[in-house]
This record gives sequence, C-alpha cells and structure tokens, in this order.
Amino acid sequence: MSQATTTAGAVGTRVPRLEDLRLLTGAGTFVDDVVRPGMGHACFVRSPHARARIERIDVTAALALDGVLGVYTAADLNPGVHEITYALDTPGFPPVPRPPLADAEVRFVGDPVVLVVAVNRYVAEDAAELVLIDYDPLPPVVDYETAATATELVHAGFPGNSAGGLGGRPPADLAPVFEAAAHVVRRTIFQQAYAPVPMETRGIVAEWSASVGELTVWSSTQSPHEVRGFFSRLLGVDEHRVRVVARDTGGGFGQKVAPGREETCVALAARTLRGAVKWIEDRQENLMAAGMSRHEHGEVAMAFDTDGRILAATIEHVQNVGAYPIPSPLTASIAVGMLFPGPYRVAEAGFSTASVYTNTVGRVAYRGPWQFESVSREVLLDAAARQIGMDPVELRRRNMLGRDDMPTANPNGMPYSDATPRETFEQALAMLDYDAFRAEQRRARAEGRYLGVGTCTYVEPTTGSTPFLSTEGATIRIAPTGKVNVYVSGGSAGNSLETTVVQLTADALGVDLDDVHTIQGDTAVAPVGGGTNGSRSGSMTAGAIAETAKVLRERVLAIAAHELGVAVDQVEFAHGRATTSGSDRTVTLAEIAQTAYHRTEALPPGVPPGLEATGRHRAEAMMIWANATHVCTCEVDIETGAVTLLRYIVSEDVGPMINPNVVEGQIHGGTVQGIGGALYEHLAYDDDGNPVATTFLDYLMPTAAEAPTIEIGHVQTRSAGPGGFKGVGEGGAIGSTPAVLNAVADALSPFGVEISRLPLSPARIVAMLDEAKGVAE
Repeated sequence: MSQATTTAGAVGTRVPRLEDLRLLTGAGTFVDDVVRPGMGHACFVRSPHARARIERIDVTAALALDGVLGVYTAADLNPGVHEITYALDTPGFPPVPRPPLADAEVRFVGDPVVLVVAVNRYVAEDAAELVLIDYDPLPPVVDYETAATATELVHAGFPGNSAGGLGGRPPADLAPVFEAAAHVVRRTIFQQAYAPVPMETRGIVAEWSASVGELTVWSSTQSPHEVRGFFSRLLGVDEHRVRVVARDTGGGFGQKVAPGREETCVALAARTLRGAVKWIEDRQENLMAAGMSRHEHGEVAMAFDTDGRILAATIEHVQNVGAYPIPSPLTASIAVGMLFPGPYRVAEAGFSTASVYTNTVGRVAYRGPWQFESVSREVLLDAAARQIGMDPVELRRRNMLGRDDMPTANPNGMPYSDATPRETFEQALAMLDYDAFRAEQRRARAEGRYLGVGTCTYVEPTTGSTPFLSTEGATIRIAPTGKVNVYVSGGSAGNSLETTVVQLTADALGVDLDDVHTIQGDTAVAPVGGGTNGSRSGSMTAGAIAETAKVLRERVLAIAAHELGVAVDQVEFAHGRATTSGSDRTVTLAEIAQTAYHRTEALPPGVPPGLEATGRHRAEAMMIWANATHVCTCEVDIETGAVTLLRYIVSEDVGPMINPNVVEGQIHGGTVQGIGGALYEHLAYDDDGNPVATTFLDYLMPTAAEAPTIEIGHVQTRSAGPGGFKGVGEGGAIGSTPAVLNAVADALSPFGVEISRLPLSPARIVAMLDEAKGVAE
C-alpha cells in the first residue's frame, strides 16, 4: 500500500505531564485507596533477632481478640505454596530460598514470622502484640566481608554462605601485564548498604473469589504481568484466573519489580479466608524489611603505560545479598564485572564476582543495580591520576571512547554501539569551564578554602532482551467518536509513562494529544509486557505502539482515500483530519471511525470493519546503549567535614527525546538519589545484626535544601531501536555517586586523603583528615 503523509509532532516536545493534575490535586488512586467488601487488614509479627531458632508460637490470645479474622504461621501458609519463582530470575543460576513466613529459624531482624488479619489495621496490630514467640538466639552472620569463612551458616544448604559467583577472565591471568606496566594503581573500595525508599511503601490488596477460583490483586508494582505470573505459579492456578491492577504507584526504583515475601503471604491468606486482604507497609517496615541495595566492595586495579594509557583493568567484586534476595542477585553482579572497563579503551580485563548470604535484609534491585562498576572505576581513575601526577580530565581524555569508535566491544565482550562518551565528557566540561574552575580552586586554597571537582563518565545498557523483557505489546482502539484509547502493560511509577504513551500514540496516528487516553497496569485488558525496569519503557513501548499504529493508520488512510475519492498516497493526515492537496474537502477521524464501525457497507474493498489493533515489538538488539558524563564541584569544610555542592552538570545521550521534560525529570531524580548514596544514606546494622536506621531520624536522605541545581546538556545519537530512542531511567543514579566522591577527594587532595568507604558523612571526612594528618606527622 502506498504511504500517505501522517504528522502530529507530539514526540520531541516539552509536553506537560498529563498525570500531574490528578496527582497534585490528591485525585490519584494508590493501593491504600482500594476498599473491597469485607476486606481484612494484615499486620506481620516480625523477628526481633538477626538469627534465632523458633521454639514455640502461641497465637491463642491473638485469635481470641474480637475482630481478628485469622492468625497464620509458617505451618498454616507455607504448605499452600505451589511454586515461588520470578520471571526475572535467570535460568541456571543457583536457587534462592524464599519461604513466605519464617519456618523453624528467623534470619534477619524484621523477618516475618506470623501474619495477623483483622477487621482493621488497629485490631490487627493489637492482636500482633498478643502473639507469643519463644526464640533461641543463634550467632548471626552480620559482616559479609567475613561471611565466606564464618562457622555459622545463614542457610544450611549453602556452604561458605555462598549465593553463587561468576567470573570472566581470571584477574590473576593479567599479572604479567601489571608487572611490566609503568604505573599500577590498586584500591579496595567499599560501598555501604542503602535502600530505594520509594515515597509510597509496598502495598497489596488480594481478593480471592472462591466461586470462580479467581484472584484479583491491586498492587503497588512496576510490573503487573510479573505479578500476575508470580501469583499464578504461587497458587497453582491458570494465569487467566489472576488479574492484577496497578493504578498509581508512588515510586519503585527496582524495589517493586517483583512481589516480596509479604505479598506472597497476603495472597495465600486471601485464598484461605476466601475474601480480600489488604497490607500496607509502614515506613519502619520498609526500612527494616523491604530490602537493601549497593552493599559491596571491590578490589580494583589498573595498569598504565608511561603515557597514561590503560593497559589492563581488573575487579574482584563481592556483594552482600542478605538473607532473602529478590530476584536472583547474580544478574547484577555479573554486570558489575562485565561493565567495569566502562567507556575507555582497555586492552585487557578480568573480573570475578561473589555473592554471600548474611543475616541482614535481602538484596533487591535499585536503579542501576550494577552501579558499583562506575563507582569503583571512576574513583580508581582519579586515584591513578594523582599517583601518576596527571590531571584526571587529561587521563580520561587519553583513554576515552567516542562516537567514531563505535561500534566496538570492551575486553569482557560487551558490545558497545551508538554511544558518545567522549562527546558528553567534553560538553559537560565546557559547560563547567573546567580551566576557570581550576583557577578558582587555586585562589580558594590560598585563602584556606577547599574546593574540588569530580567527574564520572559511564555507558549504560538499556532495553535488554532477556526473555521476560524481550517483547512489549500495545492495543489501540479508536472509538466511533474518533477518540483513541491505548492499552499497555505499564507499571508507571513516577516515570511519566502515561504522558509518554499518549505522545507516542498521538504522533504515530497523527492525532492531537487531547484525543488520546491511556489505560495501563490492568492485566485484564493490557497486552503482556515486562513493565518498567531496566530503562526499557520508552523504547519498548515506542516499538509496540509503532507496530500497532501502523496497522490502524493504513486502515484509516484507506478509508479516507475512499471517502475523498483519491489514491492513498494523495492523503495527508494530521490533527485527526484527512485532506488532499488541491481540494478543500476534509474527512475527520470521527467520520472515518463511523464508517469503520457503523457504515461498513461503505468500506473500501479489502478493509475490515472496526479500528482496533494489537501489536507487539520484539527487541532485536541485545541492548541499547545510553551514556552520560556527570561533573560535580563542591566545597569541603575541613573543620566540620560538611560538604556543600556548588555546581552539578550532566551531559547525557539518551537518543532523541520523546519529551525533554520527562528525560530531565528522570535525570534529576536519579542524580539526587546518587548524591544521597555518596553523602547521606546508610542502612546500617550493629555487630549483633540489629538495624540502626529504621526511621528518617536515622536514615538520612537529601532534601531540597541539599539538592543542587542540576544543569543538563544533551547529545542526541540515534540507537538502532524504535525511533532511535534509548533508556534514561537509571543513569542519574549511576553517575552521580562517583562524581560527588571524586569532587570530595579532589578537594581534600592537598591532605593526601583517599576514599575507600562510603558514605562520606561529616564524621567520616573528619576521621579521614585526622588519619591523613597523623600519617603526615
């Protein structure tokens, strides 16, 4: 069929977020807003011990309390499990224990032991206090650095507390390269545990309809179809008998890509009670039991020639996965090793990874779960520059890849394409005026003030083609009125997927934004999709909408041409109206839709009735590469250890932007989260395995007062994916932490301070300065 002209111009423009009016006026619908007839409310009795044997549980008094609907232990719920698996788990990786309730032994403070369901949350919490549990405390494994050699085991079936390990070329193989190199730099860098901390905590309403054997779930989730598949396998019921509805989700950041043990318990209890059960996590539960991220260290090394060019790079990575990680923790750890060479010309590389269980909360995904590759590499590069006696910017320039080097592969076999590390690096430095800052820094030091500048340049794999995430569907229905509904799996969690889908659809069909509406997150009507994770939503949804809209557009143009009495290639379609040059005749989309639905006798030959279609996009490339450079300047008060961020610059390449407002919002949010990881956030435990940061009094996060103004530059390089788009969801959280760390290290470089542990709290900075002064003396 000949191609007519279709235009809308919605993509690439700064369209205001369509969901903002609803959310900012309190009209959103979150899980806690869902009310079902006869709904019970759940509360968990959690372990006060990091590790202990459960000797006895007495629920008699709790069951006797007026208003209690049920009290469940592992003996009641766990046998109801048919299967606990996640689509996001990688086949062939070691199994991970995930009992719904603790059975025989508790394995971290906050481990759910008993589930209480009552007529309201108040009664449920009162009943929870009446549950009596006798524990026999056991020695916990708290320090992941020594867990491999500990005599105690977190899980009996996992010797050495090993959750598994993967590797590439053994780092020891590169010993000859390091021995012959002009310069060798080695560091061991430790990153603290911190957490995603979404504004809306986890929550679920599960309703079992016994008469038809169906489960309906309202969930705060990033992936409705992952949730549907999980509960289908959990209960052993056909997937079409499970419906998942995700309305507004107040942030996820990886923590909500898959159901946790508590959601598992709620679904099992709903089936037992033959009704609806709601559980809404409170903030203390969220910080204690929802999951931690980032807790890891790496022994990293680089070898350089006399000119400062990288000859080899190695990382030996170890991460804490807690007691019950979700999903498989090895997926992110292998990425740390594979991506460690980063956006640099590295001749040879090697890596190993190890994951270890401890008696702490389980590891969960968090915005760029492999982020440690950038933290360790970029901190090491700045240390190398100081050791070699070269400016860190010059050292990077001598080694950095650029657009002209693409496509290429790093020495671990990761295939880079359509990336512009060198270009974003130079743009960010120009925005700063790097030379002018260095001059200002010298003047400040003469006055006794300590300014610093740090950079981080990274490449980021987005839109991966792992089995569950390899396709995405969309359904578009043009109503008889000419208005458009588009259905996608969704999982919008503050990432403006609602606005993005409307823009993409309007552009693909040639209609106005106001004429498009989207329905997302309801597995009863939306095509199967992977949800929002892995920086995939924009590109994959664009592909699905393009495939679907193509079918409808051809049908619309064929009907319009028939109505206008011209060939299809003479039709111009824009703003929901079909015209042809040389004539003032117009056919609206509403008129075309009336013909398609109600005047089918007037359809041209070969055109079926109706204007509805479903399409599916399959990712062709293994991944689509985005990249960025972050530049941070700061001032450090050497007396108090306080860090003040002065300027913050990001130059990114996420391809053509569907909506610059959305892109920059994602960068802003991720960047502030990374700043939190560098300076503030710490999900700390004491030596006995007790969490010491379970409220916002102790778990510090950056506020608007600490967040800098973020200046953003754009380099736009098309990818091979739909529309040339790339992912943008995770990059801000990857690049910001190392940029801040390097800025602080640069400010303190006159004292010989080297960074090895995070976060850089004022107390830690003062301690590092005291240690450096002691060494100097």
